[in-house]
Amino acid sequence: MTTMFKNLNSCEFHSEIKSNATAVLLDVRTPEEYQDGKIPGALNIDIMDNGFMEAIEGLDKSKTYYVYCHSGRRSGHACHIMAQQGFKVANLDGGISNWHGQII
Repeated sequence: MTTMFKNLNSCEFHSEIKSNATAVLLDVRTPEEYQDGKIPGALNIDIMDNGFMEAIEGLDKSKTYYVYCHSGRRSGHACHIMAQQGFKVANLDGGISNWHGQII
């Protein structure tokens, strides 16, 4: 079985976000984690929330979603779900803990 999304390291993730005009940064951690520090411009949709599927159904499938969590596990799961739903997605390998860019 082939992977339906890309796992990108911090440099690749940052580069693709900057160069992709349709990029949307998606943080799938809890609201508390999101408030403690996020990548600037990130939208927060908690994958552990019961409303996750409903929330992603409202997203624009013409855009590319760059997804992250703390370690990459939840975001990998979110990418898998979203790719199955027809979204273009990429996962930040290692999550925000491996991010070398700005955190606010």
